[in-house]
Amino acid sequence: MKFLSLVLVNLGRNKSRTVLTLLSVTFALFLFCALGGVLDTLAESIKVGSETRLVTRNKISLVFPLPLAYRDRIAAVPGVKRVAVSNWFGGTDPADPHNFFAQFGVDAANYMPAYRNDVDIVAFSPPQVETPLPPDVDPKLAAFMQEQTACVVGEALFKRMKWKLGQTVPVNGTIYPGSWEFTIRAVYRAKNKSFGEESLLFHWKYLDQRGMAGRSLVGIYVLELSDPSRAGAITKEVDVMFENSSAATRTETERAFQAGFVSMYGNVPFVLRVIGLAVVFAILLVAANTMAMAIRERTSEIGVLKTLGFEDGTIFRMVLIEAAVITLGGGVLGAVAAKLLIEGTHFNAMGFLPPMTVRWSTVGTGVAIAVVIGAVSGLIPAWQASKLRIVQALRPAE
Repeated sequence: MKFLSLVLVNLGRNKSRTVLTLLSVTFALFLFCALGGVLDTLAESIKVGSETRLVTRNKISLVFPLPLAYRDRIAAVPGVKRVAVSNWFGGTDPADPHNFFAQFGVDAANYMPAYRNDVDIVAFSPPQVETPLPPDVDPKLAAFMQEQTACVVGEALFKRMKWKLGQTVPVNGTIYPGSWEFTIRAVYRAKNKSFGEESLLFHWKYLDQRGMAGRSLVGIYVLELSDPSRAGAITKEVDVMFENSSAATRTETERAFQAGFVSMYGNVPFVLRVIGLAVVFAILLVAANTMAMAIRERTSEIGVLKTLGFEDGTIFRMVLIEAAVITLGGGVLGAVAAKLLIEGTHFNAMGFLPPMTVRWSTVGTGVAIAVVIGAVSGLIPAWQASKLRIVQALRPAE
């Protein structure tokens, strides 16, 4: 207990330097874990994709569409339960073009049932009249199904934009020019937050009639399988069916499709790791310099402690623990703060990422790095202090 008290007294000798060093370590580890959180989020977004759903797109590139005529032929493949249509819209908020959120034109009669296990409808407008719904469509979507300009929005987007049910939302088209208006008829909540709640879903038929002039082009097909064990065979069968057509296809599991999006980030994950390590190395130098200065200022005191019977090993441990208290305290504070703040605020880079997550493994890595920083930054000063001779330590400075 007395030993720990001595360590704390030494740390409080120059409070400003101690606090500033601790805050430097805190900020560095916060940044390291936040950058790691981006990588964690990208990894989690891949897991959202289901192995029981397949995605068929143009073999050349995702930017090239497929004919709607493919839908019925794909649906006829044994093992395919339903085929849904999805098309990226790419509109912007007319009030703020930098306010990004995704919009998709979807074949609601098939698309919504395909994802019924991934989302819940938490708010909806009542239908004006009672009409039969397609099989497996949630009855809460009745008003949405009846209105061609209706849309379903994610709960996070709904709250961020302070929208209301029944409100008409204007969107400026980019790929499909013009001013588009969508009426909010339902709000969905993702069961897995990595699924994302920053999207607007509207009827693909509306997009086809107004934006495509009835050309009936499709961005991707989502295949829900009745027999997931045949996923590999179905993938090959679909692609062979269209391999000699003008728009050959590439079919893969939804998880593989999501992984393809992550690969489009290129070297960004590598750059983030390099930045994180550079920050850690910089803070290592700061911590080492702080400890070296602290020991130089206390040279005579270390001599007095040795005169009083403190052994070299005790001096070594005392200096090393001082470094560990600063770096480990700052590291734990920064790493835990990164997880709580990023996940607590549901930060998603304005819709470019799903709500960010920081894994506990990333937090643990940050704390481990703090321990390493403490050990390395305190090792040399501790060794020098322990080997300092009493005569040298007590010699007056010239």
